Amino acid sequence: KLSSVLIPFFVAWLVAYLLYPIVCFFQYKCKLKNRVLSIIVTLLIIIGIIVGACFLFVPPVISEVTRLKVLVIEYLATDEKVGYISNEIQNFMKTSIDFDKIVKALSVSDISAFVEQALNPIIKFMYGSVTALIGFIVSLIGILYLFFILMDYEKLRKGFFDMIPQSQKTLVSGIFKDVERGMAGYFRGQSLVALCVGILFAIGFVIIDFPLAIPLGLFIGFLNLVPYLQTLGFIPALMLSLLKAHDTGESFWVIFLSAVAVFAIVQTIQDTIIVPKVMGHVTGLNAAVILLSLSIWGSLLGFIGLIIALPLTTILISYYK
Repeated sequence: KLSSVLIPFFVAWLVAYLLYPIVCFFQYKCKLKNRVLSIIVTLLIIIGIIVGACFLFVPPVISEVTRLKVLVIEYLATDEKVGYISNEIQNFMKTSIDFDKIVKALSVSDISAFVEQALNPIIKFMYGSVTALIGFIVSLIGILYLFFILMDYEKLRKGFFDMIPQSQKTLVSGIFKDVERGMAGYFRGQSLVALCVGILFAIGFVIIDFPLAIPLGLFIGFLNLVPYLQTLGFIPALMLSLLKAHDTGESFWVIFLSAVAVFAIVQTIQDTIIVPKVMGHVTGLNAAVILLSLSIWGSLLGFIGLIIALPLTTILISYYK
């Protein structure tokens, strides 16, 4: 009943949690004594980064989407088979994959249409079936939530603990200290890891001249918000390899193995450099326990459960102890 009201609040709280260290950096390290000014500077920098990324990435993404649409149409229009791959596999892909839907999804005429198509599922998730005007108002309220939470972050945090009954304070305080120690910086760190991995994948796919290189790389980076979920990127990589092989006449296996090499190199960099430097041993959980927690919470709460699986597992373990 209240999801359309509560989701913007909790999203604002999560964003405030992510931005709080940056606000503190400007306020205390850069000597901006005024918290309001620190918040404004932080938000302007974030907005500038987002706008700059859009100008940098959206035009090539639209170009690649248009190119992919042409490849799909050409692939459907001909019965010519791709070399080095069995006819059974190609027939299975043509009968099992709805390429018409793919062509329709790739029908992007300009940047505004592309952005609208990309944001529409997110807007529906955030605000349900409300009108655009109400959605805009709710977004504005979300920004106000973010601003006021950042303004009094310390007071709100202290106020939460003050509301806990005295008899439960020791237990709750102990749980939250364990969670902070185990999950400190998890969302920040995982977001940074996902961003770095997405950029590396995009660069790798551009180097091997892979179709839809930038959006595919960034999509795999987004999947990396959930540990081990980036392996799902093999599915679109397989389909795009087939389309490129059909378009260029190159060997399908050479193209696909090049994509696999990008996966292997990026995964190696991620596991040996990025994750140890950024995440360290944030959760302290065994890999088998992580996979089990992802399976359980994903089954119970869907995609949201996958994102918050590790924090919830850490809370349960702390409460049990």
